[in-house]
Amino acid sequence: MENSNLRTTPKDVFLHLFNILCFYLSVIGVIMLYIKYIAVLFPDPLNFYFTVTANSVRLASAFLVVAVPAYLFTGWLLAKDLANEPKRRELKLRKWLIYFTLFIAAITIIVDLVTFVYNFLSGELTIQFVLKVLVVLVVAAAVFGYYFWELKRADLKSNKPKLLAWVVSVFTLLSIVAGFFIIGTPASQRNRRFDEQRVQHLQTIQSQIINYWTLKNVLPPALASLQDNISGFVLPQDPLTKQHYEYNIKSQLSFELCASFATRSDDLSPALKGSLPTSPYEPFGQNWSHGAGQVCFERTIDPQLYKLRSANPEAKIRAVFPD
Repeated sequence: MENSNLRTTPKDVFLHLFNILCFYLSVIGVIMLYIKYIAVLFPDPLNFYFTVTANSVRLASAFLVVAVPAYLFTGWLLAKDLANEPKRRELKLRKWLIYFTLFIAAITIIVDLVTFVYNFLSGELTIQFVLKVLVVLVVAAAVFGYYFWELKRADLKSNKPKLLAWVVSVFTLLSIVAGFFIIGTPASQRNRRFDEQRVQHLQTIQSQIINYWTLKNVLPPALASLQDNISGFVLPQDPLTKQHYEYNIKSQLSFELCASFATRSDDLSPALKGSLPTSPYEPFGQNWSHGAGQVCFERTIDPQLYKLRSANPEAKIRAVFPD
């Protein structure tokens, strides 16, 4: 029962609320990070997008880098207060937050197990799904076990909290470093995103060139000819150097587009090699595979596939309503 002389101070409110918020962010970061690692290591061919996954990994890592140290620091401050004044363990605010966390952890465990059983009965279990369920279950059980122990422990001089703090710190560091081996270093991810933009730009330019040919029966003499103030098309530039892409006419129906790439399209982390699902329309699919450095893609227009269209509106009207 709370001591009648014990009062909750503004400092107590700040430290306890800030500490528990950082804890929740840390837990969310751990679950998100390992779920995305599982998605990369065991990709679903029907539902895998590397860019989205990499963005989620960066977000989860940011949660851990910021929230975990903040949680450990505020936890250390709270531990000092409790050591100097043990009766503050009976603060209602502290107990409310602990019991609320236990409630959230218990509900998470129940929902996680129900989801597993439901999918088991539906015969839809996959290694990716089982591992994701296991991650949530282990994290939720660890949270429940820790706070239940914290609520009941009587030995305030135990070194276990310090040991747990070191374990959490090392685990967080290893979890973040693991991402360098699974999805690549931050620098390699940045270069890959630049290359993805370059390929998307080339695809856009290629579409405009084909559209130009179907209207005029001739390839544009230069990329500047594709500029159109009416449709609003503006030639894309290299996202890093801001230079225009190279365009060369090879024949009446053939042309090539060139760009300078920072990475190889198949230069993936060991965990990704051979595991990513492929599509002929993916930016790094076979049609746009490239090495590092200057790479040119030669294209030939098939007149049977891309029919010539009349660019003269009056000619189209006469074709529909002849004199």
